Amino acid sequence: MKITLTQFVTLDSVYQAPGGVDEDASGGFEHGGWAVPYDDEDFGRFISGVFEQADAFLFGRRTYDIFAGYWPTVTDPGDPVASRFNSLPKYVASATLTDPEWAGTTVIGGTDLLKDVTDLKQRPGRELQMHGSGGLAQTLLAHGLVDTVHLLTYPVALGSGRRLFAEGGLPTAFRLTRSETTGTGVVISTYDTAGKPEYGTFGPDA
Repeated sequence: MKITLTQFVTLDSVYQAPGGVDEDASGGFEHGGWAVPYDDEDFGRFISGVFEQADAFLFGRRTYDIFAGYWPTVTDPGDPVASRFNSLPKYVASATLTDPEWAGTTVIGGTDLLKDVTDLKQRPGRELQMHGSGGLAQTLLAHGLVDTVHLLTYPVALGSGRRLFAEGGLPTAFRLTRSETTGTGVVISTYDTAGKPEYGTFGPDA
């Protein structure tokens, strides 16, 4: 399976608490729910298409707790997100979670997270999907384990909050494979990771 990451970010790369005012106020963050006003049919169609490709899910602990508190309560078999979340295997990276209540969940990363994730990638299937889980995503990007990134960039800048592409991250090149803009101005870009960046110099002698 390949690992795909779907991440909502602001123009200044903040990924913290897009879905609700009380979702994650850690660090004094006061802007929770910034993505909600931009929801529309274009966004829904894109997300439905992403979930159709999933064969399993991988979460960081914070995102897992948020999702596990909501999605098991959505029992409509026609819901394209809930039906996949609730029926497919889920893996959560945690050194402290011992008894997950969301059916189909396996805890990984107790001793060697990178090995566990590498082993999952070697299993047959289409996509091992990550949604949110920014801290885990940064770790896996830094070790070359993410294959594709669906980056949804919202037309808002917050000036504070946890950033996906923070200082000190691994320099990485990406290849754009798809781009569209929703009716509310969210730019959806799909990138494949492409190794290390290349460098050059502009000028008459370059």
